[in-house]
Amino acid sequence: MVDQVSPALARRIALAAQGFGRAAPESPGTRQLAGVVDRLGLLQIDSVNVFERSHYLPAFSRLGAYDRDLLDRMSWGRKGRMVEYWAHQAAFIPRDLWPLFEFRRAEYRREGASAWGGWLTENRDLATWLLAELAENGPMPASAIEHDANERRGPWWGWSDAKRALEWMFRTGEVVCVERRRFERVYALPEQALEPHLLEHGPPEPDAIRVLVERAAFALGIATVADLADYWRMLQTQVRPAIADLVDAGVLVPVEVPGWGNGGRAATAWVHRDARRPRRIEAVALLSPFDPVVWFRPRTERLFDFHYRIEIYTPEPQRKFGYYSLPVLLDDRVVGRVDLKSDRKAGVLRVQSAWAEAGAPGDTAERLVPVLRAAAAWQGLDDVTVTGRGDLSPAIRSALGDSARTSTVPTSTVPTSAVP
Repeated sequence: MVDQVSPALARRIALAAQGFGRAAPESPGTRQLAGVVDRLGLLQIDSVNVFERSHYLPAFSRLGAYDRDLLDRMSWGRKGRMVEYWAHQAAFIPRDLWPLFEFRRAEYRREGASAWGGWLTENRDLATWLLAELAENGPMPASAIEHDANERRGPWWGWSDAKRALEWMFRTGEVVCVERRRFERVYALPEQALEPHLLEHGPPEPDAIRVLVERAAFALGIATVADLADYWRMLQTQVRPAIADLVDAGVLVPVEVPGWGNGGRAATAWVHRDARRPRRIEAVALLSPFDPVVWFRPRTERLFDFHYRIEIYTPEPQRKFGYYSLPVLLDDRVVGRVDLKSDRKAGVLRVQSAWAEAGAPGDTAERLVPVLRAAAAWQGLDDVTVTGRGDLSPAIRSALGDSARTSTVPTSTVPTSAVP
């Protein structure tokens, strides 16, 4: 008989698996950052920089203020621990996962003839020329390439033909990204950036998918088939055989979670054998919109009864919560969202809006303010100001005044959560 896991316990299992619920270190270093990366398996990359770029935020949520240069050094070059690839979306992944995505690179290569309406087939000579340029001159961004086809034009974000070709070859693995300069990818041949053993042919597709599903299950703690498929953006038909194999091996344990199915019915989920089942979670954290805790919106609603949509592309008059609102995690619940902006010219972190969820505890603002102050200090800002709207804004403004009168919050103040 399949065991039942209550929605509350499922929520705690999920958060513990993501590294929440343990005391944060006083001075996070490379070892702790590596622990976050290894636990999550990836850090999603996004260009929005109104508060901080998304790949820096999961470590801050779990560890508190840390030296971002440490993460940069982990991310790039032969001495780095990570490499960028199209994993969930564009993301940093541990380098040892690179061979596992050979099946995805092969998929892109098979699609090449029809990709972008056959554009790649028509421009294969350009792609060949670009590879020769990288071989001769070493890594370079698209903007540094001198070619008639390197003029911005029309659709595709104004990409030039050279940029389009490089982006497709980034997917197929013919080129890799070795760094970003002002967020622009710098491309290289794989042999210029990756160790020889990583360039060997990856494992058979079923084996690679099984490893990736196990990594996803470990990171999620408890998950449905949809959750496991979404983690690495795979099809459920790809994932189901891997789940069956992992159940047979005792790695995954099937359970039922009441309320997780359609119409409030129970749904089948799987718990990783190493998942903790804590009785409580103590945490206060700001979550990136691209944090694994909230990035798959159906799971977010199942776990937290929290409807979340990012409003970057929503015209300002139609935005409800703000341009870049961050979910607020309080213990084992998402209790609100705050729209933050790092105003570097004024030296302040601006709370442009702040909203509480129904049933948010009365001390939400008081517990959130130390994290806001820590975030400001982490960003090199001197103060936090509330400039916007929202039903949580007055309480935050009041709590900021109280905290300023009582004590100065150290930059290490952050959620009581850490990755072992």
